[in-house]
Amino acid sequence: MAKIVLGMWTSHGPTLSTTPEQWLLRVPADRQKHDHPFRGKTYDFTALVALRKAESLATQCSLEQRERRAAACRQAIETMADSFAAAAPDVAVIMGNDQHELFLDDVIPAITVFCGPTLWDRPASPEQAARMPPGIHEAEWGHSPPQYTEYPGKPELALRIIAHAMESGFDVAVSQRLPVHPTHWSSGIPHAFGFIYRQIMRDRVVPNVPIIFNTFFPPNQPSARRCFEFGRMVARAIEGWPSAARVALFGSGGMSHFVIDEELDQRIFAALRGRDAEALCSIEDSYLQSGSSELKNWITAAGALFETSLKGGVIGYQPCYRSEAGTGTANGFVCWH
Repeated sequence: MAKIVLGMWTSHGPTLSTTPEQWLLRVPADRQKHDHPFRGKTYDFTALVALRKAESLATQCSLEQRERRAAACRQAIETMADSFAAAAPDVAVIMGNDQHELFLDDVIPAITVFCGPTLWDRPASPEQAARMPPGIHEAEWGHSPPQYTEYPGKPELALRIIAHAMESGFDVAVSQRLPVHPTHWSSGIPHAFGFIYRQIMRDRVVPNVPIIFNTFFPPNQPSARRCFEFGRMVARAIEGWPSAARVALFGSGGMSHFVIDEELDQRIFAALRGRDAEALCSIEDSYLQSGSSELKNWITAAGALFETSLKGGVIGYQPCYRSEAGTGTANGFVCWH
C-alpha cells in the first residue's frame, strides 16, 4: 500500500521571492485599503497603526529587520528543499488555494481536485505583468518557470481521492485541464502550487495531485473543521491506495497576512505540536480571512498528517513586517518525516 512519508507546511507569498526593499512596493496598497481583517474585525490603515502602537512595529519593519528576516526565510526554504530531496517521494499531494488565478467570478468551487495527466505554467506576458499590482510581478520567478513548462499530474491517485470524497459526503469539483484566460493577468497553475514546484522541489517536480481550496472569497469558503475532516479523508484514501508509492503531503500558504498576527500563528504551531485537532477546527472563521485564510490549507494538511505517525517540528518562523500598521506576511515552515 502507499505510504505518506513526508509532511510539509510552508508559506508561499511574495516576501519569499522579493528583496527586502521590494517588500515596500505593497505599502501604498496597504494604506489605501479600508477593510484589513485582524482578529475578527476590520480596520483601515490609520486605525491599525493606533491599535498596535504599543508593539513598536515601525522598528520591526526597518530595513535591517527586513534583511535579517529575509535571510532566515531563505535558509528555512533551503532546509525544507533539502528535506524533500532526502525523502525522495514518488508522488505529492498539495493542499493550496486559488486567488482568481484559475477560477474567476463565473464559478468559484469550494474544493477542486485536479485529476488530469498534465499541469502547466509559464511566465506572464508583458501585458499580463502590466495588470498585476505593484510587488506581485517582481515575485513571479519564485512560483513560475522562465518558460512554458509542463508538470506531471497523478490521475490514478486523484481519482481515488475524488471517489473517497464523494463517498464521504464531500461534493468536490474536478478538473482535468487548466483553463486558459487569454486576457487575464494569470496563467497556469496558481502560485500556491508553483512555489512548491520551484522552491521546495527545485524544479524537479514529482507527479502530483493539486487540491485547490477557495479560502479567500465568500460566500462559499469551507470552514476550518470542514478542511480538517477533508484532510483526514485524503489520508485514508492515500493509505488504502494499492501502490508502493511514497507520498509527500503539503499545506501551502499562510501564515497570517496581510496583517500579521503572531498570536494566531503560535496557536497553529501549538496545535501541530500537540496534534490538537479541536484547537485547529475551532479557530473562528473571522480570524481566517484575507491572506490568513490560507491557514486552512495548513489545517487540511494537518487533518491528513495527524492520521500518520510522522513527527517533526518548526523549521522557521519570521513575521515579515512591512509597515507600522503590522501589514506584511508571517512566513512559517514545518517539516514532519
